Amino acid sequence: MNSIRNKATQFSDLGRIDYKEAWELQTSLFEKILATKTVNRDLPADLQHTTDNFLLFCEHDHVYTLGKSGKESNLLVETEGLPSLKATYYHINRGGDITYHGPGQIVGYPILDLENFFTDIHKYMRGLEEVIIQTVAEYGITAGRIAGLTGVWVDSENADAARKLCAFGVRASRWVTMHGFALNVNTDLQYFNHIIPCGIRNKTVTSLQKELGYPVELREVQDLLKDKMSTVFGMEMTPVIEPAK
Repeated sequence: MNSIRNKATQFSDLGRIDYKEAWELQTSLFEKILATKTVNRDLPADLQHTTDNFLLFCEHDHVYTLGKSGKESNLLVETEGLPSLKATYYHINRGGDITYHGPGQIVGYPILDLENFFTDIHKYMRGLEEVIIQTVAEYGITAGRIAGLTGVWVDSENADAARKLCAFGVRASRWVTMHGFALNVNTDLQYFNHIIPCGIRNKTVTSLQKELGYPVELREVQDLLKDKMSTVFGMEMTPVIEPAK
């Protein structure tokens, strides 16, 4: 483990960005951290380099993504029919099953070296959920968890009425994370009709807009998410990074 813990986290708002472009940016930052850790293996503790942490927020155009262990059958439309939905599709290297990303949704990609914080993936996932729970509470929405189902849900204690507000899926290697969460803010929920979200058949999805009855300013929600990430993980947010080319 790197003896120097760095909780500074470089934040960038990527705006609306193509999914593949964001995936490539994530991967470059992820590999940068891993490369530093590889170098550190051969150095004494007092000469090791600090590893970086990044937090990216963005929106995507309509896209469906399937996790590495997900089922193709959970995409309910033929791939040939995706252009009619103005949507694309990727089978990617995160955990979890299928989900949708699109306009009006905040996608968060924490690319962190958890050795700077704590080495516990379960704690990390519950921490991400807590960030969302605290964020939506600012709008008067009580959200929670359902045992055995990763995510944040409205009416989480009512099995028949529970609605997923935020989905999660991550990849981790040598305690470095990528991918993250997708919070439905003003999302067009009709796009979820073309999948079995996260492979769960008996649950529906929702958004802040649907629960509140009015659209919410994305930047306002982003600011809250940043604040809650700082609080839950003890991060020190640093000035905006320039996206890697």
